[in-house]
Amino acid sequence: MNASEKIDQLIAELNDWRGQTLADIRKVILEADPEIIEEWKWMGNPVWSHSGIVCLAVICKDKVKLTFQEGASLSDPDKLFNNGLNGKKWRTTDYFKDDKIKEHELKNLVHTAINYNLTKKST
Repeated sequence: MNASEKIDQLIAELNDWRGQTLADIRKVILEADPEIIEEWKWMGNPVWSHSGIVCLAVICKDKVKLTFQEGASLSDPDKLFNNGLNGKKWRTTDYFKDDKIKEHELKNLVHTAINYNLTKKST
């Protein structure tokens, strides 16, 4: 199975709100950048990359954690990051049951992460 098929399988196996949340997050990320690459890393985590890792999802018992690898370097005017704020590199958005995904704001954050990767790659 390729990475996209593994992500499909993970979503199908999560037969509670976490599966739908992951599916919704994935949809927004793929809409934000049609060139983004889906990967499967670190013992079963969906990862999205464009000129480097953009973000990854971790499924926890009580949340879906969306982690931006270079989050500490990204502008977050919409204040999506709600965890990992004291770290030197990573920032996360933890989605809990009944949380709504702010699609427009998440797309903006994905674009910001991609632009950061592209700028970092060209230097």
